Amino acid sequence: MSGPDISVVICVYTEDRWEDILAAVASVRAQSRPALETLLVVDHNAALLDRLAKEYKEYTAAGDVRVLANAGPRGLSAGRNTGIVAARGDVIAFLDDDAVAERDWLRHFAEGYADPRVMAVGGRTEPVWASGRRPAWFPEEFDWIVGCTYKGLPTGLVRVRNVLGGNASFRRTAFDAAGGFATGIGRDGDKRPLGCEETELCIRLTRARPDAILLIDDRAVIHHRVPEAREHFGYFRTRAYAEGLSKALVARSVGTDKGLESERRYATRVLPAGVARGLRDALLARPGGAGRAGAIVAGVLTAAGGYVMGSVRARRAGTVFTVAEIEGGGG
Repeated sequence: MSGPDISVVICVYTEDRWEDILAAVASVRAQSRPALETLLVVDHNAALLDRLAKEYKEYTAAGDVRVLANAGPRGLSAGRNTGIVAARGDVIAFLDDDAVAERDWLRHFAEGYADPRVMAVGGRTEPVWASGRRPAWFPEEFDWIVGCTYKGLPTGLVRVRNVLGGNASFRRTAFDAAGGFATGIGRDGDKRPLGCEETELCIRLTRARPDAILLIDDRAVIHHRVPEAREHFGYFRTRAYAEGLSKALVARSVGTDKGLESERRYATRVLPAGVARGLRDALLARPGGAGRAGAIVAGVLTAAGGYVMGSVRARRAGTVFTVAEIEGGGG
């Protein structure tokens, strides 16, 4: 098969997502372009590690699925770094543990790497709402709240500043050039739902390799489960505040010019248009219009508050995260 060999890394942390994990692995094994291997990285959960090792014992013997313990500190970034070090592929793809990939997901990723300058390819993430439908008040412009592709991102096959971590792939040499994911930025078990570690990595990558091209191909689709608890405004507000905190850490790492480059366009163009649509729908008596407009305003203000607080904390604390060096591969 032409093109790069692709290793898929799925980071897992709780047995509560057992069925989701099995579905994620099954979706990788059903790809039209087979993965070289699937790596399940377990985040400091001995019971889950043992259970998965038994579940995939047969596949591990064949080299198809490997179950690994996170070799670093607790958290998603360290788990991904563990997978990167262990992976044997030329390209390393990341899939969320509560998502399933469409059959041609890896085929579209592989096509993107025909150009040797391409260092990363991301895809489109669609929400699967636990209630069966999007809450009427929930604006598509804020689908990043639930880890999905949001209204305002470019469509098609396009160059971007950064890919989104739950549906992304990187050439192995990208990590050789820039190092791994920074620990101290992203999610850490049950703590506040932080993020942006992939944004920080992508900006660091393009600084290390100015010729690097990062792409999103919206044909590379995954479907991400949104639990009922995340369909409520309380989670919306908490996640927006955490995003502000995370953006402050990214800006401290890479500077505000790059760290907030895409966010400025989003805040000045995409969100005002979303508010206008919501108000128009309210005037036309369409369900949820006023709620969506209000949620956008509330989300912006809450994220801004998080950014201010995060900036103050970062200045007081100094460096609050570290970048892992990635050595070799195929362990």
